Amino acid sequence: MKAPEIHVEVAPELALFVPQGRRGGATPLATDGVSTLGHVIESLGVPLTEVGELVVDGREVRVSHIPADGESVVVRPVERPQRVPGAPLRFLLDVHLGTLARRLRLLGVDTAYESTDIGDAALSALSAAEQRVMLSRDRGLLRRRELWAGAYIYSTQPEDQLRDVLDRFAPELRPWTRCTACNGQLKSATKEEVADRLEGGTQRSYDVFAQCGECGRAYWKGAHHEQLEAIVREALRMRTG
Repeated sequence: MKAPEIHVEVAPELALFVPQGRRGGATPLATDGVSTLGHVIESLGVPLTEVGELVVDGREVRVSHIPADGESVVVRPVERPQRVPGAPLRFLLDVHLGTLARRLRLLGVDTAYESTDIGDAALSALSAAEQRVMLSRDRGLLRRRELWAGAYIYSTQPEDQLRDVLDRFAPELRPWTRCTACNGQLKSATKEEVADRLEGGTQRSYDVFAQCGECGRAYWKGAHHEQLEAIVREALRMRTG
């Protein structure tokens, strides 16, 4: 018996996930007649975290749809801004995204980050337990069923990564309210309260401080403040259009 054949068109935004020959419009694909459309799409290389509407012969279907012979499928990207239901928006980043994690925390976005490789199983379990959106460039990790939610990071450049996350999820920004080291909440502090963590020059030159309520790290407007402020300004500019 001839295997069922469908035609699949992948949106240009998702083209990087599929072989070159499937990037120019609808192409034929043999199926086994029992696998769900979600499984079929993943077999092409597209993580379901990146898939928005699935349209079969002009009607929207779920990933659980089992494609029939002759059907035409259009795979669309997630709609932006993407709404993540069920919990306050917060993120979990894998070991390769440390700079992005620090920048999100600088903007006051709740961002957990693992600085060591704890493995895909542990990361996906943490995503589920804390209801965090998993951000990663690891397609295998994003295919794990345990994940609460996830998103692929398309660029290797921190500036582009940050712009993409802000555009895709539109998180609330509260700059200078989180510790860039541990994600704890910052609070105002006197010079006396943080004196044991300051060098002599800092004690003489600065009067406004904050400290992390979790790890105790002290913050002040030091030598890198202008660089950090530029990141904050750009993020806020994006938000206001």
